[in-house]
Amino acid sequence: MIAEADLKYRADITAGALKVAESRVIADLLLQQVDAAAWKSALGEENLLQTRTPATSRRLARLIRNRLETMTSDLWELVKDGNSNVATHACLAAAVKHSALLADFLELVVKEQYRIFAERLTRPMWDDFITDCQNRDAELPQWSESTLNRLRSSVFQILEQAGYIDNTRSLRLQTVHLAGEVVEYLEKHHESSVLRCIQATP
Repeated sequence: MIAEADLKYRADITAGALKVAESRVIADLLLQQVDAAAWKSALGEENLLQTRTPATSRRLARLIRNRLETMTSDLWELVKDGNSNVATHACLAAAVKHSALLADFLELVVKEQYRIFAERLTRPMWDDFITDCQNRDAELPQWSESTLNRLRSSVFQILEQAGYIDNTRSLRLQTVHLAGEVVEYLEKHHESSVLRCIQATP
């Protein structure tokens, strides 16, 4: 059996959408290069992520840290100090780099809907996408209905937060103006596949 960490498509994105405010905290800790004890204190005693339980804090911190560590400290600076738009799109870039599920949904579904001038996404598009993922990846787990619903919810929340859709009810597509600082970072660091995914709008 292949460990989840080795799978192309993973369900860990259900732990949170973009979580920009929390990502600023984690980016700051990464930039400070704090040791394990300081991480534990920040997430536990200080509860910097302001979660209800230590377990939730650890799970969310692990997801965000794994996302941010796909990029360099230059992007962490954008997350920590950038304005709302810059920090959001920096978090999006890291999330896309970290999650093949999110990246492929943007690349294969969202971008296509923009190309054909569709007005909105639909929930059946997500169902069809998951079926296609199963066809592409024989190792894809047979996720439960509740997990699939949480995955869809997380992905659509990310699309809303990044500006691709107006909200998760209507799923109406919008034009996204990516933060120039994030585009510049991705070009400088040769993250062409990430940039291609997030440049979904015309």
